Amino acid sequence: MDQHNPSEFSSKAYLGMELLRFTTAGSVDDGKSTLIGRLLYDSKSIFEDQLEAVKRASVQKGSEHINLALLTDGLRAEREQGITIDVAYRYFATPRRKFIIADTPGHIQYTRNMVTGASTANAAIILIDARNGVIEQTYRHAYIASLLQIPHIIVCVNKMDLVDWKEEVYESIKAEFKAFAAKLAIHDVRFVPISALLGDNVVEPSAHMPWYGGGTLRYILEAIHIGSDYNHIDPRFPVQYVIRPESQAYHDFRGYAGRVAGGVFRKGDKVMVLPSGFSTRIQGIYAMEEELEEAFPPQSVVITLEDDLDISRGDMIVREDHVPEISQDIDIMLCWMNPRPMEVNNKYVIMHTTRQLKCLVKEIKFKVDVNTLDHIEDGTSMKMNDIALVSLRTTKPLFFDPYRTNRITGSVILVDEATNETVGAGMIV
Repeated sequence: MDQHNPSEFSSKAYLGMELLRFTTAGSVDDGKSTLIGRLLYDSKSIFEDQLEAVKRASVQKGSEHINLALLTDGLRAEREQGITIDVAYRYFATPRRKFIIADTPGHIQYTRNMVTGASTANAAIILIDARNGVIEQTYRHAYIASLLQIPHIIVCVNKMDLVDWKEEVYESIKAEFKAFAAKLAIHDVRFVPISALLGDNVVEPSAHMPWYGGGTLRYILEAIHIGSDYNHIDPRFPVQYVIRPESQAYHDFRGYAGRVAGGVFRKGDKVMVLPSGFSTRIQGIYAMEEELEEAFPPQSVVITLEDDLDISRGDMIVREDHVPEISQDIDIMLCWMNPRPMEVNNKYVIMHTTRQLKCLVKEIKFKVDVNTLDHIEDGTSMKMNDIALVSLRTTKPLFFDPYRTNRITGSVILVDEATNETVGAGMIV
C-alpha cells in the first residue's frame, strides 16, 4: 500500500464496507484535533501534499513534533485564534470499516454544536486531560451523549505522557467517570489511556503503558458492534418521494422512495399507510435497480404496493401490528440553538422524518442543569444552548416513537418560519 494515500479505499470493497459515525467531545485543549489528526495520519488516510503542508506549518510554528492538529483545522480564522468554532466532518477508512468523524468544539457556549454533531453518531469519544481529570465539561458532554442515546461511549484519557504514564491516574479518572455515568442512560462505556501527541494507544499499542490490557482506540472503533444500534422491531418507512416515471414503458409503475427508519420490511408483508389508515401489501422492494426480498435500517429503497393508494411525501408505511404513537401533543427534550430566545406561545415549523408541520410552544416544563442534572423551574423562555423539557402542539398529528426506542422517528427539529433557520433540535419523550 502507498503510505498516506487514501485512494486505495476507492474500490467496490470500500463502497460495501460498514460505516461508523462517531463524534469527539472534550474541553478546550484536551487534544481533540491532535487525536483526529493522529487517527488520520497513523491510519494512512491523508495525502502526501496534506502531510507536507502540515510539516511546513509545524516548522513555522516552531513545533517539536508534526502538529497533527493542523490536519483538522478547517478555517484559517479558527487556526489563527487557536480555537475550533464549528462542527467539522472528516472521513477516513481502514481495511475493516469506513468512518465519519464529527469534530465538535469544547467550549460551553457551543453545546448546540455537539448536539448537531452527535445526533447521528454510533459512538462518542469523550476526551479527558489526564492532568485535569473529570471536570464540568466532561459531565456536560456525558449528559448530552446520554440524552442523544449514543449507543457507545469511549473515554480517552489523553496526555498520559504528561503524568508519567501512571496507572493510578488513569484508574482514578475511570472510577470517577463511571460513578457519574451510572446516573445516566449510558450502557456501553469503554476506557483507553492515550497520548494523541505521541500516538500511544491510538492506532499502535503503547510500550509506555504495559499495565493497560485493552485494545487501541482504532481497534475499539473497528470492533464495536453497531448492527443492533438500529430498531429492527418496529417497521417504519417515512415516504420521501413518490416515483411516477413519464416513460410509457413504465406508465403503471408507482414507487415510494425513502430510508427505512425501523424494523424489517419484506415482500408480501401486510402494511398500513398513515395517516389514511388504509391497508395493503408490499409488492416489491428495490435498491439500485435490484429487487430485494427485505429492507432494514438504514437502507434507502423504493417500495411498491399492491393497491394504488393516495400516498405523498410525509406519509409513513408501517405494519398493522406495530403502529407508532399518533398525536398532536408531544413532549420533547429540546436544545435551543438560536441567539433569539424561545418563548411560550411562539410558533415554529416542526420537521419530523419527512413530515413538515407547524407547531405551537405550549409549555416549558423545566430546564436541565447539564453539569449537576438538576431540574430548574424557569418556564418562561429558553436561550441559546439551554436544554429543557418542552410541550408542543402540532397542527396535524405526528406518527412517532419515543427517542429512546427509535432515534430516527423520535427526533424533531424546529425551524423559524420567517428566516428558515434551524433554531432547535429535540428528542421526543
